[in-house]
Amino acid sequence: MIFYTPDIRQNAILSEEESAHAVRVLRLQAGDEIRIVDGAGGYFKAIITQPHPKKCFVEIIEQIPEIGARNYKLNIAIAPTKNIERFEWFLEKATEIGIDQITPIITRFSERKIIKPERLQKIIVSAAKQSQKSRFPKLNPLCTFDELLNRHTANEKFIAHCHDETEKNLLQNLCKKASDTLILIGPEGDFSAEEAKKALSENFIPVSLGDSRLRTETAGIVACTTVQFVNQMN
Repeated sequence: MIFYTPDIRQNAILSEEESAHAVRVLRLQAGDEIRIVDGAGGYFKAIITQPHPKKCFVEIIEQIPEIGARNYKLNIAIAPTKNIERFEWFLEKATEIGIDQITPIITRFSERKIIKPERLQKIIVSAAKQSQKSRFPKLNPLCTFDELLNRHTANEKFIAHCHDETEKNLLQNLCKKASDTLILIGPEGDFSAEEAKKALSENFIPVSLGDSRLRTETAGIVACTTVQFVNQMN
């Protein structure tokens, strides 16, 4: 069982939520061995010393080198879907596959302009623990399309849109290994022609994710999987 406590390096106590889960739900006792992640790359073996449901004290017995470390960075900027459950599904699966940042964006044709970061963060934490990630992806604040273009620092920049007048190559043919990559995924109504043109003027490269027209959340997963695949090739 893996527990998440972000400040475990400074304070050998499980968070209140994780303490309750360990003691009340799992009924762990003093001497039981557990695994702890801090979400920032720390992965630890620990022994429970004082099993209290609000403050479960532990003793760190080993720090394991970062599990699942990657030599590339990936930020997917994606418009939240009208049905929030579909966006939550994307967050869960992208976290399991491996991603560094998720940036929700508001575009001209966005159908959802409000999200609940606290709930979304819980989904990310749960998925990261389930897939045994020691480093959790960062959920960036919701921002506009223009704000994203002005803020990003990625050196590899792509936009996936469906406008036929722009020639596009497959993402897998353009994505470079070991790079810092940003991929823009639009809403169900796609990016507007003006947004696509503005991205191209900022040196974003238009890409295709395949022959099928994909839902927003599916496009995000295909992009995430494609970058992972490219970086795992010999």
